[in-house]
Amino acid sequence: MSHPSNIVHCTGPGDPHALDGISRRHRSGDLDKPCPECGGYGQWNVQIDLVSHRSIRHACPKCDGRGWIKTGDDMVPSHDIARSEAGHPMWTVRLDPSDDRE
Repeated sequence: MSHPSNIVHCTGPGDPHALDGISRRHRSGDLDKPCPECGGYGQWNVQIDLVSHRSIRHACPKCDGRGWIKTGDDMVPSHDIARSEAGHPMWTVRLDPSDDRE
């Protein structure tokens, strides 16, 4: 049995309902500023059902879903796969300089 739905499609963070149900991301560095594209949310809804509130979300390409842009010398964490000493793949987090300085 299907349920009633009212699906809305959003093309960006400025659309109505694009940020429904999404909290602003917490700041992680002293000199960070909100991302100019997503406004600090890190993602937005590309589809949302206004009846059930289910949504499909898109990570912001400007801040990689962090919601904040690095303005100082803070390093940015990036997930990666590296080889262990035994030669097996393992998840790791590396710190890189930000490429989003404005």
